[in-house]
Amino acid sequence: MAIRGLSRSWPHLLPNSVLVAKVLPCVTPTTVGHSINATNLIHVEQLELAARLGVTDQERADPQRITISVTLWNKADFHQLADNIERTINYVDVCREIKTMAESRQWKLIETLASELASHLLANFRLNAVELEVRKFVLPNTKYVSAIVHRETALE
Repeated sequence: MAIRGLSRSWPHLLPNSVLVAKVLPCVTPTTVGHSINATNLIHVEQLELAARLGVTDQERADPQRITISVTLWNKADFHQLADNIERTINYVDVCREIKTMAESRQWKLIETLASELASHLLANFRLNAVELEVRKFVLPNTKYVSAIVHRETALE
């Protein structure tokens, strides 16, 4: 197995393995699509929660540790905020909403939880867009399994 840019001696280190790379999207005004404030964002990394999440009844029987990371694109450019919390997204309120919703019921799929959280945040906060990652720590020999969703508001 030869991989461009790597030493020819490297492939023998991982025989019969699959190389996987996660490529993160580049945030630009065209990817968010609303205005030049695409780089004005708020990010919360790995909010820890306990949720009843899993396909089987046994997996949902007890709350399990999950983390949720969320990136929020504000409708207002940061330079317009005038140091006023009322003009921005209160990330404490966002985290409270995420926690309340995630713990409010049982979820079978992390994909459903991610999708419904993203839609809820768009509907309840002044956002152009939201990206949300739900991580679950149950699969042996892995750090985590995650679902990532990106949602945008309709153009105004």
